[in-house]
Amino acid sequence: MPAIQLTPAQRKAHRADAHHLDPIVMIGGDGLTPAVTKEADAALKAHGLIKIRVFSDDRAMRETMLNTLADALDAAPIQHIGKLLVLWRPIPEKERAVDEDRLPGPRDVKVIKYSKRGGQRPEIKTLRVLGNQRLTPGGNIKRAKVKKPLSVKKRHQAD
Repeated sequence: MPAIQLTPAQRKAHRADAHHLDPIVMIGGDGLTPAVTKEADAALKAHGLIKIRVFSDDRAMRETMLNTLADALDAAPIQHIGKLLVLWRPIPEKERAVDEDRLPGPRDVKVIKYSKRGGQRPEIKTLRVLGNQRLTPGGNIKRAKVKKPLSVKKRHQAD
């Protein structure tokens, strides 16, 4: 039995999500090899829900492949339809280190400037604002105000 047990409603929702997906992993004539298992594991880590295409005509063998993959990868078998197998496993949370020195990256901002005349169309510009910049209410880009560290000399004078 696979490690993850799903209710029929959860399985139905995953089948609906998998409908538009393309197969990521292909199982060829060699069958279920360690390389195929490794690729399926990497795809599950990245996507969570994957389709696998099996190039084999034996239905019983495809069914055993689905169960073997589900057991080996701790995934839930969602569907076996034709030569397609669908597996699901929750995507693991990525650990991110918080760096206080980092500033936010560039972002694109739409600036709308309305005309002083009523009937004119507003002017729409897309500006790229970098991490060390800010956008003024007038739609201009200025450098952000950054507090500079005190020099060693001034630190000693303050003490």
